[in-house]
Amino acid sequence: MSITAAYLTVIIIWSTTPLAIQWSSAGVGYEFGVALRMVIGLSVLLLIVKLWRQPLPWDKHNLQIYLSGGLPLFIAMSMVYWSAQFIPSGWISVIFGLTPLFTSLFASLILGEKSFTTGKTIGMLLGLAGLAIVFQESLSFEQAAWWGVAGVSISSLVHSLSTVLIKKLNPTIPAISITTGSLIVATPLFVLNSLFHGLPQDIPTQSLSAIVYLAIMGSALGFPLYFYCLKKLHAQRVALITFITPVTALLLGNWLNHELISQQIWLGTACILAGLAIYEYGKYLPWKKGWVRWIRNPL
Repeated sequence: MSITAAYLTVIIIWSTTPLAIQWSSAGVGYEFGVALRMVIGLSVLLLIVKLWRQPLPWDKHNLQIYLSGGLPLFIAMSMVYWSAQFIPSGWISVIFGLTPLFTSLFASLILGEKSFTTGKTIGMLLGLAGLAIVFQESLSFEQAAWWGVAGVSISSLVHSLSTVLIKKLNPTIPAISITTGSLIVATPLFVLNSLFHGLPQDIPTQSLSAIVYLAIMGSALGFPLYFYCLKKLHAQRVALITFITPVTALLLGNWLNHELISQQIWLGTACILAGLAIYEYGKYLPWKKGWVRWIRNPL
């Protein structure tokens, strides 16, 4: 696959995932929806690992990597599926846009990375201000909406923490092996949680289609393609995906699920994206030396 096709595919997958999460839980419960997604996704990944002859070692070091990926995955995915019951799908992508900021915060605390310049601090504060605006809007949207915003925020924090913990362990195995090992750890937890809450008697066609889509595109294909983009492109170019998907997810939710987008949500989204822009590209801003280069090539 060409890098352009991979890049566009990741944007499409990330843009459609929030809406697919909502549809996959309709009529079956979020516990069953996420559990079946993980079972199918893990099955596909195991097949890929087998066919491509990728390593899947289970020594102590790699077990720590799988646990650092799998346990947070269970918490983060459970939270985001639970939260999707209370908020429009587009809000999920908007809040998850803060993930790069949270990741840098944990990297600073855990890895000792000195990533907080004045510009980056301003970017983070602006992003958090956008999150606060979304929180405020949730209070006037529906009674339980703020629970959904809080849940997705926690999910984003846990996901960011997992990323940093895995980086700290300095893995040497391929990304697809890390994803597969993490799912081997997490999937039994999803299945047990689903069995505890009871299985649905009937699975609507829309829900099943969304579950299969998320399993294949979101889990089995999305993660490897994202890491492929990271390998082939500059990290800042890949980071542009987080600027595109919140807007496209909001528009898709409005178009396909008739979700209303208030002025406050657009304002919160703008603050989050502006914060990300300053955080990622602040060194190129016009008041810095070299502003001509920034105008000609912001990447």
